[in-house]
Amino acid sequence: MKRRDGFMTEERNTGEERHPSVRTTDYEEYKGRFTEDEAKRQASRCMDCGTPFCHVGETFGAVRIGCPVYNLIPEWNGLVEDGNFEEALHRLHQTNNFPEFTGRVCPAPCEGSCTLAIHRPAVAIKQIERTIIDIGFENGWVKARKPSVRTPFKIAVVGSGPAGLAAADQLNQAGHSVTVFEREDRAGGLLTYGIPAMKLDKKVVERRISLLEEEGIRFKLNFTVGVDETLDSLKSRFDAVILCIGATEPRKLETPVKSGLVYAMDYLTASTKHHLDGKVLLDEHDAKDKDIIVIGGGDTGADCVATALRQRCKSVVQFGKHEEAPATRSDDNMWPDTPNVFTLDYGYEEAMHQFGKDPREYLIQVERYATSDDGRLNGVWTVRNEKVRNSDGSVTFSRVDGTEQFFPADLIYVAIGFSGVEQEQVSIHQVEGKAGKIATTSYETSIPGVFAAGDARRGQSLVVWAIREGREVAKAVEERMMKGIEKTG
Repeated sequence: MKRRDGFMTEERNTGEERHPSVRTTDYEEYKGRFTEDEAKRQASRCMDCGTPFCHVGETFGAVRIGCPVYNLIPEWNGLVEDGNFEEALHRLHQTNNFPEFTGRVCPAPCEGSCTLAIHRPAVAIKQIERTIIDIGFENGWVKARKPSVRTPFKIAVVGSGPAGLAAADQLNQAGHSVTVFEREDRAGGLLTYGIPAMKLDKKVVERRISLLEEEGIRFKLNFTVGVDETLDSLKSRFDAVILCIGATEPRKLETPVKSGLVYAMDYLTASTKHHLDGKVLLDEHDAKDKDIIVIGGGDTGADCVATALRQRCKSVVQFGKHEEAPATRSDDNMWPDTPNVFTLDYGYEEAMHQFGKDPREYLIQVERYATSDDGRLNGVWTVRNEKVRNSDGSVTFSRVDGTEQFFPADLIYVAIGFSGVEQEQVSIHQVEGKAGKIATTSYETSIPGVFAAGDARRGQSLVVWAIREGREVAKAVEERMMKGIEKTG
């Protein structure tokens, strides 16, 4: 590092965002990259710690520390500060197959574990990462890397989300022949249809897919393994099969509502298909001039809020069962754990600009639904809860009498998470499951030669964790194939 006092003299900056009144009129990305000078200044805030926690990438019980793909953060921060963006890109690609994705959508656990974050705002690691890869593409430094030698091994990857793409990339670069099977009409999995375009431009995804194709990976779209071809048939044609089929089974709500209740991923997928291909929206996927309630307080719920605003909803409110996060870390959320503190997501900022208030309602639950005689949603009756910490450390919620409130609603978007792999997928593939996930030993399922990775194995998680899973399952597949060679040799 050239400067040793950057963390004291430079203030944290996370980059310029388009104004809410402008960005809600389209689906373009709401945030841009740093200029080179901005990136240099922000990188100078890195302390080049003797023991950097930002790239630890481990979980200890409920404590999550650092970057799951072990990004060499202090190294490329130093290179950026020196203006050597090309070498920084090389270091970045050593650990992360797709920094253009994580640099846009990752919640940056690395920043929560930044040593500077103990007493000052963390280094803007995520935005520096995005700037490195964007500059790399702009300058033509990111080029197709075609393996010079091909092995006789063939691998099938089922699912083209971040885990599937990372596994395919790793194995292809090792010289194996890889085919990716995707049931949708576009590759990318949740990168394409689960994350709205204003957070991740679909041209960014398409650019990477095209690069992977140029490098030799084959993609078969509109192809459902178990329907168009059985897993047994796939096994007979490939040396290994990797299931990266996600965990897209939504947690269900039992309600009397027959019309007006939609699961978040269905809504976001339909909205993106409409944006990309002009596909006609069903009434339940169109928030225009409607009162919208989003149930669920996470990132997917925030994406539903932002999407509804772009569709010109009449109103939008988001229900969360937990209390508002504190402004600073609580005593049981100490550094270097991922901080649980109040933030204003892009969609909430947009709602505040449009309607004058944060759309989030905390410690609230729906007690009953108001419907017409034919089951059409009209609204909900809610009640507030009180969070109670018990002597044994557990937490319970109790109803607060006298807090009943009616909210009008034409549509409810349910974003309360996922219960795991779609159960029919587990049945079709005949692999063993556990708690909604595909059971594995060293990434291999109960069927020899069939592996699983990503959300399907780990459960609902982050894009960066999916990339790590894809990289690790690729190692497991290679180790098994090498053992097979040793046995036959």
